[in-house]
Amino acid sequence: AMATAGPRSFSAAEVRARCAQGACLVSCHRRLYDLSGFVRLHPGGEQLLRRRAGTDVSAALDGPPHRHSANARRWLEQYYVGDIEPGDEQVPPRSRTGTRVGTGSQLCAWDWDGLWVPQHYNHCLLPQDLVDWQKPLLWQVGYLGEKYDEWVHQPVDRPIRLFHSDFLEFLSKTAWYVVFMVWTPVVLYLSWVSYTSLAQGNTRLFSSFTTEYSIPVHKYYFPFIFLLGMILWSLLEYLIHRFVFHMKPPASNYYLITLHFLLHGQHHKSPFDSSRLVFPPVPASLVIGFFYGVLRLLLPEMLGLAVFVGGLCGYVIYDMMHYYLHYGSPKKGTYLYGLKAYHVKHHFEHQRSGFGISTRFWDYPFRTLIPEETFKKED
Repeated sequence: AMATAGPRSFSAAEVRARCAQGACLVSCHRRLYDLSGFVRLHPGGEQLLRRRAGTDVSAALDGPPHRHSANARRWLEQYYVGDIEPGDEQVPPRSRTGTRVGTGSQLCAWDWDGLWVPQHYNHCLLPQDLVDWQKPLLWQVGYLGEKYDEWVHQPVDRPIRLFHSDFLEFLSKTAWYVVFMVWTPVVLYLSWVSYTSLAQGNTRLFSSFTTEYSIPVHKYYFPFIFLLGMILWSLLEYLIHRFVFHMKPPASNYYLITLHFLLHGQHHKSPFDSSRLVFPPVPASLVIGFFYGVLRLLLPEMLGLAVFVGGLCGYVIYDMMHYYLHYGSPKKGTYLYGLKAYHVKHHFEHQRSGFGISTRFWDYPFRTLIPEETFKKED
């Protein structure tokens, strides 16, 4: 018979020694977590978490300044490595069906066929999950039905594979700098084309309806038209994120669930998968081409192009900001620091609000602003 190995115990001296070597170990009610791989991603900043190294964070999880959500506490359990103080932990009984260890809904580890498996190192199919992570997820999620919405909004720290095909999988992944390298030259070239064309003085607004009252569009208007395109993009960013990416697919519709996961659900399930934080250029070119066609129909050619290139620039800035909000460490008190905290709240707790990414502006008039947390003062 195989002996059951319980979670490892750590002495306080060993924890201090590891932290002195650069590791970031924290405890919560004697449970020990190794956050070394997460410190750069922490919404409150790396230094805040570094200062907590070697300490008990159970009180900090409840705030102030921030009360951590159930998803944040579940996320923490992925980094569980053992317990502090030998003799306090209990070795779980052997089980062939999978025995949950922990309290409440916080999954800590599993006793699976005599093997003690901390969740962070669990890369096989275990009963606590509804999908097989060893296989592409895209064709599995549609079968989750009514369980999909709750499952997809419980984030995990692990990469996702979508397709069986290596080629399709390659096309679905994009490094952040690819977006900048592909679209920045396009923005610069189309800006030059638009400006030089407007400089010829042949572009007039309303010329398709009347020649007498048409309005000439001078080259000096280009910066303002460009800015208008960026503003329109920020609105479009909000609308797409709210009404397309956060549509709630019917539980009975396999294909809509699959489409939702492909478009955005995968990002909420694995929010720190660095290869899936920006829009791949191939599908992006189709969407961008569609919006260019719409502007060509609504506006004179060069005016439409000026608006379009401003919007395209807004998209590039949005994608770069989105990546930075997940992987950057902005300085406390800066605009990006607040925006990062805001966006992480959207991922972990407020999935039905906080749809602005590059700006919170549109959350105000549409009444989807994430409320500020308040704490009662202690006597």
